[in-house]
Amino acid sequence: MKYDNITPAVFLKRPNRFIAEVEIDKKKETVHVKNTGRCRELLIPGCEVWLTEPGTPGRKTRYDLIAVRKSTGKLFNIDSQAPNKVVKEWLLKQGYDKIMPEYTYGNSRIDFYMERGSEKYLMEVKGCTLEIDGVGYFPDAPTERGVKHIHELIRAKKAGYHAIIAFVIQMDGVFEVRANVATHPEFGEALSEAEKCGVEIRFLQCHVKPDELVIRAAGKP
Repeated sequence: MKYDNITPAVFLKRPNRFIAEVEIDKKKETVHVKNTGRCRELLIPGCEVWLTEPGTPGRKTRYDLIAVRKSTGKLFNIDSQAPNKVVKEWLLKQGYDKIMPEYTYGNSRIDFYMERGSEKYLMEVKGCTLEIDGVGYFPDAPTERGVKHIHELIRAKKAGYHAIIAFVIQMDGVFEVRANVATHPEFGEALSEAEKCGVEIRFLQCHVKPDELVIRAAGKP
């Protein structure tokens, strides 16, 4: 997936989880942050960031902050809407007969439902933007919704579906994602239970540019 209207900027501060203050050509601008996670190790005053300008009428902010260069030099896409978009592009190349986003199953809305012949699949997508020593971790903030979806996939697996949790790694050079049990132990417990029940775990390794996110490979634990 590619973005239009990319603008480089310098990050100044993040007053709350929805907005940030940046500097563009020596002028301060308030922008929307397309990620409500903490991103504390990424959004550090003085770091390079990239913005996109959607041009939506009536917006309070002109720009969305979608990418940041970490102090290590690694580039991260932090757009929380990007994982589902890039996964849809990827799924269209995987030979499924049917792909339906935002599929209602049980009491949850699962990201994707697919069919291949008589086989039925459910896939939940998680975007990973937290990296520690070359390993990805999820989540970077507690996610009760994420735990709920995992339990829904476990039930789907027992009902005969192929159930998949796909971690989109929104940075280069990281090949696996682990549960961030220090932040949300219940997520780690649910993920471990899912693996034992046969829910597939996929690590979707990406290449990141300021204006692009592309899935390059799909790994497994």
